[in-house]
Amino acid sequence: TGQSWTCGLPEPSVQLKGGVATGAGPGYQERETWTRQMDFIMSCVGFAVGLGNVWRFPYLCYKNGGGVFLIPYLLIVFVGGIPIFFLEIALGQFMKAGSINVWNIAPLFKGLGYASMVIVFFCNTYYIMVLAWGFYYLIKSFNATLPWSTCNNEWNTPSCIEIFHQQDCSNGSLSNATVTGNMTCAELEDARSPIIEFWENKVLNISSGLDEAGQVNWELTLCLMAVWVLVYFCVWKGVKSTGKIVYFTATFPYVVLIILLVRGVTLPGAYNGIMYYIKPDWSKLQEAQVWIDAGTQIFFSYAIGLGALTALGSYNRFNNDCYKDAFILALINSGTSFFSGFVVFSILGFMAAEQGVDVSQVAESGPGLAFIAYPKAVSLMPVAPLWAALFFFMLLLLGLDSQFVGVEGFITGILDLFPGKYQHRYKREIAVALCCLLCFIIDLSMVTQGGMYVFQLFDYYSASGMTLLWQALWECIVVAWVYGADRFMDDVARMIGYRPFPWMKWCWSFLTPCLCMGIFLFHLVNYKQLTYNNVYVYPWWGEVIGWCLALSSMLCIPVSLLYKLFRAKGTLRERWAHLTSPVWGAHHLEYMVEAGPPPAQMKGFSAILSREGGVDMQHTWT
Repeated sequence: TGQSWTCGLPEPSVQLKGGVATGAGPGYQERETWTRQMDFIMSCVGFAVGLGNVWRFPYLCYKNGGGVFLIPYLLIVFVGGIPIFFLEIALGQFMKAGSINVWNIAPLFKGLGYASMVIVFFCNTYYIMVLAWGFYYLIKSFNATLPWSTCNNEWNTPSCIEIFHQQDCSNGSLSNATVTGNMTCAELEDARSPIIEFWENKVLNISSGLDEAGQVNWELTLCLMAVWVLVYFCVWKGVKSTGKIVYFTATFPYVVLIILLVRGVTLPGAYNGIMYYIKPDWSKLQEAQVWIDAGTQIFFSYAIGLGALTALGSYNRFNNDCYKDAFILALINSGTSFFSGFVVFSILGFMAAEQGVDVSQVAESGPGLAFIAYPKAVSLMPVAPLWAALFFFMLLLLGLDSQFVGVEGFITGILDLFPGKYQHRYKREIAVALCCLLCFIIDLSMVTQGGMYVFQLFDYYSASGMTLLWQALWECIVVAWVYGADRFMDDVARMIGYRPFPWMKWCWSFLTPCLCMGIFLFHLVNYKQLTYNNVYVYPWWGEVIGWCLALSSMLCIPVSLLYKLFRAKGTLRERWAHLTSPVWGAHHLEYMVEAGPPPAQMKGFSAILSREGGVDMQHTWT
């Protein structure tokens, strides 16, 4: 431009002379970046590849037609999973901001950032309970005899039975025959496995319902405290330390998975288990639930809508090829899910063979697989404590990196709200400590006898499929229709040096929003009342609490939008134009300068460079 100008700040923020950036004022801090690009890749792997890949996908694959499930799964990966995954990383990298300030790209919709912060906060709060349970099991694994393998413990009941072969009672005429100990076949219908009694009577010490909190389990509380301390020291120094820790926490679970697979396929019954996992049932493709399960699983396992991917992307170099990264990470994520199925079902096949039952009777998902089915299977193996310790160590690492990257995403969003204020030397450390402490206090409700009911409330409502789908739907609408899909594709091209395949733009504009809305409406229409173990039905006030958790994030978007529109001045059109104008950061000035003189089509283009104290700092290209 050949002109000298400054943004109209009290003290110059960025000055351009002759098209060269000459400096940044005190309000502008250079953003921290990853030491190596591999740090970013490993952090995304650690965050997105978690417990859902190991304990949820294999079960869904088996339940929904085996290998046939991969058809809807892969279709939705390319229509919904990868486009939104790429969108979130690219947004963070382009805006150099966490989950709230990234929506300066269209400030009217900053409620999206607040919604993702609420969701990730709830996730951080309840997800760590799985790590506390896993840590508890890991400690208990260091015994010559696994405590969940016998019935002679203080928490066991007279109904406990260690080994029961189903075929012994397959003949109905034997209902009064004594087959095991002093029990008849009729009595064995109410018998309980020692692993179920260990889980419900010892670990959870579960009460009769949500309204009966009961006592605090102090052993579990100490495990919870230990895991939170671990998370704190993983996050407190920022991405420089987090990026190093994930090299171990993200890769070692793969080593354990390979060891468990080698062990699993050598066990009797493993082949039957694996065939149950992959054997195709083509008729399942006609069922809507199969497609819904595929979509929901992708949104969960890709960690979409939580804002943490945006935070991780914000620490990238501006010219990093995030398009290529998105495909690599999607391949790792989905590949891990599929590979985990062979590990899980080879061992479930062994357990089914040992008990003389069908694989369908031992197949579980979620906590049922991690804390009941799998521990039961390893208790039947030679050198059981070794395999139990390996499995729970893997479980701990899988969850740990997802947890501390989630906390990192939350802290990034909070600190970005106060970039030039409260410049305390230990600002970050204090913020992380307060976040961990607050979550720990809420978690105390989950280590009581009624804690499992509280945990399920958070799991079912706060970060459910509906909240994530609602978030993803709005992300696509804002980027594609408010900011402009072509405009964002141009921004991505400026970052990575080439224009992504138009498929991304089509997905953001049409396919992905339709997919999200379709699955969202299906969830809403087929809503079922929350139950525990299909027996205990939650009271009405419990469901009210659950819906409050869900709506606390979902309402952030419309409420924030209406609030900003009502507060703005001018006609509705003027308010819309003003509130959807991007607020650029200082790094955007640098990249505009590096790109050379503005092209002819940018003449008259007016960009808001920053907002301080409610005043817009604006420059118009000439």
